[in-house]
Amino acid sequence: MKLIVQIPCLDEEDQLPGTIADLPREVEGFETVEFLVIDDGSTDRTVEVARELGVHHVVRLTNNKGLAHAFQAGLDACLKLGADVVVNTDADNQYSAKDIPALVAPILEGRADMVIGDRQVMTIDHFSPTKKRLQRAGSWVVRRASGTDVPDATSGFRAYNREAALGLVVVSKFTYTLESLIQAGKSLTAVTHVPVGTNDKTRESRLFGSMWTYIRRNMLAIFRIYTSWEPLFVFTALAAVLLVAAIGAWSPFLWDWIANGDRGGHLQSIILGGVLFMASVQVFVLGVLADLVAAHRAVSQRTLERVRRIELELGVAPSHYEPGGNLELRAHPDPADG
Repeated sequence: MKLIVQIPCLDEEDQLPGTIADLPREVEGFETVEFLVIDDGSTDRTVEVARELGVHHVVRLTNNKGLAHAFQAGLDACLKLGADVVVNTDADNQYSAKDIPALVAPILEGRADMVIGDRQVMTIDHFSPTKKRLQRAGSWVVRRASGTDVPDATSGFRAYNREAALGLVVVSKFTYTLESLIQAGKSLTAVTHVPVGTNDKTRESRLFGSMWTYIRRNMLAIFRIYTSWEPLFVFTALAAVLLVAAIGAWSPFLWDWIANGDRGGHLQSIILGGVLFMASVQVFVLGVLADLVAAHRAVSQRTLERVRRIELELGVAPSHYEPGGNLELRAHPDPADG
C-alpha cells in the first residue's frame, strides 16, 4: 500500500519547511509514504526548497491556474504514481500532520472512500466569532446540498482512496473543497469525517481579500455546483416562484371579475402577469434541458473515469511532472557525513 501526501503551493518557500518537517515518514497500514508538491506558478523558490527538503515528487504548473486546478493536477499525478490513498493538506501547515493516521484510518478499515478532517472550527482561537458562525452556516448549507453529514465542509485536510480519486472531477476555478464534497454526496461516495487538530496561523489566507468576498464566492460556488447536479429541482423552484408572482399580478383583475363581474381595467397587471407566466414556462423548459445536460455530464464523468483507468494501465506519465529529492537520505543521513 502506498500513501502520497500532496501539498498545493503558491509562493510557499517560507512555510514549506515547517510543513514538510511535520509530515509523518511512516503511517501504519502503508509500506510506502511519499510527498508530492504541486507548484501553482510560484514566483519564489518553492520548487527549489521542496527539492532541498527531499520531497519525492513535484508537479510544476506553467503558470498560476488556481487552487482547484492545482488540487486536480496533484490528484491525477498521485494516481499515476501508484497511490492507493491520497492525503491533501495545505502548505501553510494549518492542519496537524500528526492526525494523518486518524484521517486515513476509516479508509484502511473499509468504512469510507473519502474522509474530511473536521477542524472543530468553534474551538480555533485565531478564528473570529463572525468567521466561526459563517463557517458553521456555510457547512450546514453544503450538508443540505450534498446529503452528507460533514461538519467542516471547507476543510482542505482530506483523504481519498483510489476509487474516490478516480471518479473525482473538479471544474471550479476557485476552490475544490465544496465541489468535491457535493459531487461525492451526489455520487453516493462513502464520505465520513474525523476530528483533527490545527496549528497556529502562519499567514493570512490567499483565497480571498475579505470575509464578504469569501462569502459571496462560496455562495455562488455552492449554487452553481448544486444547480449542475440538480438542475430540474432548481429551475422548477424558480419557475414556481415566477408562477406565484404571475398569479399575484393577476389577482386584482381576477378579484374584480369574480367578485364584481367587472372585466374592465387592470391592463397593467394583466400584462405583468402574462410576462411572469411566460417567464415561468420558459424557466421550467430550461430546467428540463439542463436536466438532460446533467445526464450527459454524468455519462462524460464515467467516460473520464474509464480513460483514467486506461491511462493507469498504459503507464501514462503525470502531466507537468518532475522528480523531487530523496527524502529518506535527508531523514536518515549517512553517519560518515559527519
